[in-house]
Amino acid sequence: MKALTWQGKRDVRVEEVPDPRIEEPNDAIIKVTSTAICGSDLHLYEVLGAYLTPGDVLGHETMGIVEEVGPEVTHIKAGDRVVIPFNISCGHCWMCERGFYAQCETTQVREQGKGATLFGYTSLYGAVPGGQAEYLRVPQAQFGPVKVPDEMPDTRFLYLSDILPTAWQGVKYADVEPGGTLAVIGLGPVGQFATRIAKQLGAGRVIGVDLVPERLALAARHGIETLDLREVDDVAATLIEMTGGRGPDGVLEAVGMEAHGNPGSKAAQAAVGLLPDTLAKPLIDRMAIDRLDALHTSLKAVRRAGTVSISGVYGGEVDPMPMMEMFDRGITMRMGQCHVKRWIDEIMPLVLDPADPLGTEDLATHLLPLEDAPRGYELFQAKEDGCVKVVLQP
Repeated sequence: MKALTWQGKRDVRVEEVPDPRIEEPNDAIIKVTSTAICGSDLHLYEVLGAYLTPGDVLGHETMGIVEEVGPEVTHIKAGDRVVIPFNISCGHCWMCERGFYAQCETTQVREQGKGATLFGYTSLYGAVPGGQAEYLRVPQAQFGPVKVPDEMPDTRFLYLSDILPTAWQGVKYADVEPGGTLAVIGLGPVGQFATRIAKQLGAGRVIGVDLVPERLALAARHGIETLDLREVDDVAATLIEMTGGRGPDGVLEAVGMEAHGNPGSKAAQAAVGLLPDTLAKPLIDRMAIDRLDALHTSLKAVRRAGTVSISGVYGGEVDPMPMMEMFDRGITMRMGQCHVKRWIDEIMPLVLDPADPLGTEDLATHLLPLEDAPRGYELFQAKEDGCVKVVLQP
């Protein structure tokens, strides 16, 4: 089959790789109909290459048609249309029983000290082949796949694999009471959905912050108040001023480790990326540092006794944090990989609503064949050609 493979920094290629097959009785094989490029994939494109091997198949936002199931898989069958959550969880361990699917004890990558195995996301998370391919093997398929109706387009359901539940969890974690104010830092795909979800869940005011004109315009089309980073000197101070001197009740940080505004940290990340893997891995594991501008802005902007919810991916081990200010102001922080299936039942009615209140069908700016995946990565990383979200169609 054809699949998008990692070959090196900023080097991904579509190649012929072996077809997946049933390996365990609780496996399934799906024929991929749509698979998206996630902002998290861009971290693999740049800073996390030390944990990849040339030929690794990328991608963790996937849906398709079931081709085959193992004997222990009974809730889906060949011909069913399914979405595949990005984290691989069993559904029955201590963590899963409590809804912490991203910490599944059956699939935890203990040798790396990490949580549940993920599709297409480095040896840190199990080195499981991803879904930017014609076919995908799905472990733990007795629980993971989400069956969806046949009559709506893929873009209604594809984002249930990751970014829609991630945004939902981020808004829930921000803990903004009805009528309160949520600021969303970063209007990429997760940030876009988070602003819309916050309105659906009763926030009185939602402010989206970014510097990319197309992202700001898309948020504004959905009735979101926007703040252009290019027009202010101090984002945190501006958000506090916009909220009567108090600050937003919650701030959702949807940017992560490669934020703009940290040239020193960017240089450090780049320098580690140039090292051989044997040297880079221990540095990343023990001494990694993130570009923290978005996170520090969130912490400084939120009101006293407010909550900062972190949906952006971080990997640092020695990140400097303004602890005195955080302690003095009584800030709550919540974060982590999304527990995808925990939120599906809450989100699904909005996805099935013919009015498409979350705007699932207008998020993808680029629908590309799988063969054009390398170009999709280039566009998404550089934010060229108005690119907000790339969906690949094998």
